This record gives sequence, structure tokens and C-alpha cells, in this order.
Amino acid sequence: MFRRYCRKTLYYIPFVVILFGLQAFQPVGLSTPRFRVLALAENGGHHIAYSRAAKVWLDQLAGDSNFVIDYIDNTEKIDSTYLSQYRLFIQLDYPPYAWKDKAVKAFEQYVNEGRGGWIGFHHATLLGEFDGYGIWPWFYAFMGQIRFKDYIAGLASGDVHVEDAAHPVLEGVPPVFKIKTEEWYTYDNSPRAHVHVLANVDEHSYQPASSKTMGDHPVIWTNPAYKARNVYIFMGHSPDLFENNSYLTLFKNAIFWASGQK
Repeated sequence: MFRRYCRKTLYYIPFVVILFGLQAFQPVGLSTPRFRVLALAENGGHHIAYSRAAKVWLDQLAGDSNFVIDYIDNTEKIDSTYLSQYRLFIQLDYPPYAWKDKAVKAFEQYVNEGRGGWIGFHHATLLGEFDGYGIWPWFYAFMGQIRFKDYIAGLASGDVHVEDAAHPVLEGVPPVFKIKTEEWYTYDNSPRAHVHVLANVDEHSYQPASSKTMGDHPVIWTNPAYKARNVYIFMGHSPDLFENNSYLTLFKNAIFWASGQK
């Protein structure tokens, strides 16, 4: 009987070792995602190359950092229930007009109540009257009470100067970094009085030089008047931004800060 018991035990031990070994070496990709991200981007237009490059980079970051990212190219699906799935909403070169009414209501609630974080890029400050749509009053206030005025259609490089190096979004970002290709917007006024500015562009550094300037020119800011962690990053026109290490550090920091991970 003792021999029979030992034989059963010997069969059982390898089974346990194999079982726990499989669990120990379970691929990381099968673990529960840390959080979910929604990215809204236009499916066309002259920013499409940027959006496509962003998607490649974001997918790689999501895989490496164990979060899930979903993409949409219009606001049809957006309502409160839909947004409740996501810790972070990235407005990736999508303007603040032509949104469905239910999407407007859900997004305002999402930001006002801090249901998730928000990062906006470039086209998110195309505020004014466009394509028959009026200005979105809530978004106008959210972005610091600015209206789009003009832009450098021929593109220019420019030096971005960090103003708040202690902010988590700018961790590891050099005090000054160059953006090689951008269609720098101008607004009817600076948002500085209504937001917390994190960085500005030196208009004297534009190459080629341009007369389309506004003086005080913030390009990265956050609005602490809203519960959601939020950051607007103006730069978002050219796909070559994804070859710029300073920009990639900024983008990555923004994701983890706005989603509440840092």
C-alpha cells in the first residue's frame, strides 16, 4: 500500500510542477490590461499622415505597457455609457465641431466630473465658425477662451520652451526642444489668463521666419478648473514628430499622467 501511495504521489508532483510552471510563464499579453484608452482621429484630410504615424506608435506603446487602445473616426458611438469604458480620451487631431449632440453632452460630463483624463492635439483648438458649425461654448472655455485666427500654411520649425519643468507631463523633456515641421496656429489672444501654461514656442525661432505671430504663444497647457486631468499639446501636424524623442517623451508622459497612472 505504501508503494502504491508513493507511485500516485510521484505522478501528482510533476503535474503540479507543470501546472504552476505554465502559470508562472503565462505571456504578459494575456494579463488584465491596466486601463483602456479611446483615440478619436479624422479619417482623411491633411493630418492623416500624422494620425497614421500616431497609431503605429500608440499601438506599440499599448502593447509594451499593457493597456488597450481603441480608435474611432467620428463621434457616432460616444455617449456616457460608451465613455465609461475608458480612463483616457485622446482627441488626436479632431476638431471641436460637428460632434453629435449626445457626444457633446457625454464628453462635457466626462471632463467636468473627472470620469477620465483627456489629451488634445493640434486640431482640437480649431475653435470658431467652420463648415457651417458655430463655436462650442464649453470647449471654448475649456481651451482658455481662444479662437483660431491663422496659421503658417508653408510650415516652419520652431523652438519650444518648457515653463513648468516640475509638471509630470514634462518629466525628462529638455528645457528647449525643436519641432522640425509645424503649421503653427495663432489665436485671437493668449489662453494664459485662463489655463496653466506648461510650454511656449519662441516665434523668433521660426525657420523660415513668419509674420504670423501672436507674441505670448503657449503651445502646451492644462486647465485646472476641470476635474479631469487634461493637457493640450499643440504640435500634431507632421508624422516626423514620431522621430522626435522629446515629443515622444512628452506624449508618453501625458498618457500616463492624464490616465492617473503617474
